[in-house]
This record gives sequence, structure tokens and C-alpha cells, in this order.
Amino acid sequence: MVPNFWDPRSMADRPPFPPDKIEFLATDDFPPFSFRDADERLTGFNVDLARALCEELGSSCSLRIKAFDALIPALEEKEGDAVIAGLAKTADLVGKFAFSDAYLRLPARFAVRKGREAAFETDSFSTMTVSVVEGSRHAAFLADFLPQLRLRAYASLVEARKALADGTVDAHFGDALSLSFWISGEASDDCCTFAGGPWLEPGYFDQGLMIAVRKQDAALLDALNYALRRLQERGIYGELYLRYFPLSFY
Repeated sequence: MVPNFWDPRSMADRPPFPPDKIEFLATDDFPPFSFRDADERLTGFNVDLARALCEELGSSCSLRIKAFDALIPALEEKEGDAVIAGLAKTADLVGKFAFSDAYLRLPARFAVRKGREAAFETDSFSTMTVSVVEGSRHAAFLADFLPQLRLRAYASLVEARKALADGTVDAHFGDALSLSFWISGEASDDCCTFAGGPWLEPGYFDQGLMIAVRKQDAALLDALNYALRRLQERGIYGELYLRYFPLSFY
């Protein structure tokens, strides 16, 4: 499944004067979003998305690589036009910068051992024992909204997932993105799969990845939002999503 974060009923006109050039600021140590391949070429979901946005707008495109902590100062000093690096939209940053529409949201999901998916469609779901990471927003969400579940909180993510793999618990609830890589990777030993759908509850899992620009660059922001919507409509966003997330976490 390819997620769609844009209202299909919304309409936006192509910007009359799209930017001639967009210089993105990014990191190169954040796989699968931006990283160096075996030949030291810059690649990743964010990298390909940035290039697709420029192509949609007819803008020339470049990426300047910085350490993560240097991205905000670089944007402030006008070393680039936009940051595409998974910045969190904190209250402090909202006061300084403008953010695009979310181009990827990070839901929570349940994982179970293979063959146990059907339990989510029956009354037995309410009797499940579920592993979570102690103190996480996933633990808080289940305690608030699904108190009938029996939670087992673990100090680390490794322990919480191991409890599912070895059958100590019936399910694990956590970040869907990282779960997708664990499920399809060697660490899980092909034990498990997703069950049920994605959870995007406001206040818990509604934050997403966005592009940050300077507040005065409103025309650039409008152009990026237009291009993001167009990439979804044309199926290009879906191609990029499945290229880097072949086990969809939605």
C-alpha cells in the first residue's frame, strides 16, 4: 500500500514563476533517506524526492551535504534554500521557519508472529499480551486507548521485539517504519509480520517528515507543496516509496 497524504479534492495551480534553482540541504548518513551507496554516490528517498520535485517544477537542483546539527544554521545563513532531512516540527523551529506539507508520516503498528494475523479480526485481540518500550509514546497510547490489552514494558526496543519473536508476548506495538525493516531483516529470523492497520492518532503519531524553508520564502514553499501533490497524482511518489520501502509500513 502506498500512502496518500494529500486531499484528492484539493486543487492548486502551478506556480506562475517556479524557482529557477533549488539548493537542498541534507545529510548523507540517514539511510534509507539519504546515504552513500557502495560507490559513494548520494542516494536515498529524500535525495530522489528532492530531484523529482525540481524536475516537476522545471528547476535546476543541487544538494549540499551537512552534518545534521549544522542544517539549521546553514539554512539561517542562506547556504541553501530548503532542508530535507526529517527535521522535527518543534515549537522553536516553527517560530523561525515554515514547513511544507508532510511527505511521509510515521505511524505505529502492531506486529505478530506469522499465522497469528487473524487474531486481530476476532475477540481474542482484547486478551493479547503486547510488548512496548517503557516510557514510549506507543506505551502511552495503548494505556490511554486500549486499556484492555495486557502490556509488558521493556527497557529497550531489542528486548521488546525479542519478546515477540520468542513467543513471550502475542504482539509488539511500535514505530512502523523501523518495524518494517526489522520484519524483513535478518534480526527477526522471518518470524513476524504486520497485523491490523496503521495508527496515526493525533498527539501521538501525527508528526511527519517535512521540508523546512525560511519564513520569507513563501513562494518557494507554495511551489514545493504544489510539486509534492503533483508527484502523488502522477504516481511518482508511489514509485519512490516502494523503491525504498518495499515492505510498506502502511
